[in-house]
Amino acid sequence: MKIKENYSLLKFNSFRINVSAKFFVEVFSVSELVEVLSENIIKKEPILILGGGSNILFTKDYGGLVIKNSIKGFEVARKTDNDIFIEAGAGSLWDDLVGYCVNNNYGGIENLTLIPGTVGAAPIQNIGAYGQELKDSFYSLNGILLDNLTLKTFFKDECYFGYRDSIFKNELKNKFVITSVTLRLNKNFYPNIDYSALKEEIKEKNLSKISIGEVSKAVRNIRKRKLPDPSEIGNAGSFFKNPEISSALFIEIQNKFPNIKGYTQKSGMVKVSAAWIIEQCGWKGKSIGNASVHINQPLVIVNINNRANGSEILYLANQIKDSVKNTFNIILEEEVNIV
Repeated sequence: MKIKENYSLLKFNSFRINVSAKFFVEVFSVSELVEVLSENIIKKEPILILGGGSNILFTKDYGGLVIKNSIKGFEVARKTDNDIFIEAGAGSLWDDLVGYCVNNNYGGIENLTLIPGTVGAAPIQNIGAYGQELKDSFYSLNGILLDNLTLKTFFKDECYFGYRDSIFKNELKNKFVITSVTLRLNKNFYPNIDYSALKEEIKEKNLSKISIGEVSKAVRNIRKRKLPDPSEIGNAGSFFKNPEISSALFIEIQNKFPNIKGYTQKSGMVKVSAAWIIEQCGWKGKSIGNASVHINQPLVIVNINNRANGSEILYLANQIKDSVKNTFNIILEEEVNIV
């Protein structure tokens, strides 16, 4: 383990932005992480924890320490008659964990198949797709508080999970490093296919019985059709969150755009599709410089030929936000972490 200086982050972010970190280190265990955080050379430096780099946009060089969390592996922590608890290292790839659970018929995260990134990033974002969210199967996580280097466990109620949100994006942002996550999964599989696109995908198979593997495969097929592969073209998946608006604003918009769909939340707010809104504003497939809105999924901004810098991508994102605000009186919120 060695702390490197002026180190390129090009291969550590899925947007493929060529920026550097003042200091960089990759850690493979909790003890290595504690050792790094105890180093005098970095005690006064700002710290950025990187998992898979699939949900971050660098707009400039990082003037501090970047720690690449590569604490990997997962194991069965304990079992009950109906549940199984899987503990996974924060640096493990999320889709590897999904594959392990699907292959063993452990239900609860199969709809989250093919989401890029690491296990440690999942609770920060409260990742979700096709009717499932991380919080639905979350049990606890372990990590280190940066101010005093003490170990701490957070249980579900302490994480304040919301839509693509958690305590780790707010009060504990840049103050806590996740080292492992424990999920509570079901031994008895019950398919969750209420999401319309997933329901249609499954229906086409004309199956007499829906297995956990079929659900995972269906999700994988949908995502591959709709979303660009970061290994082929730089992107960070969905750039914006689906906005939640008041019922009054929804009705106002519906009078002008009858085709808009809304989903009433428990709070009384109405969730609408950011992709649909962006497309109505004419952004689908549109480019500015080396940044472009993806032709199949308007929620995704791509780095054309991987030549864009972070500022170009951010400029396009801000133009989209301005257009949506002017057309719908909706303020889009970024899902991507901008640095």
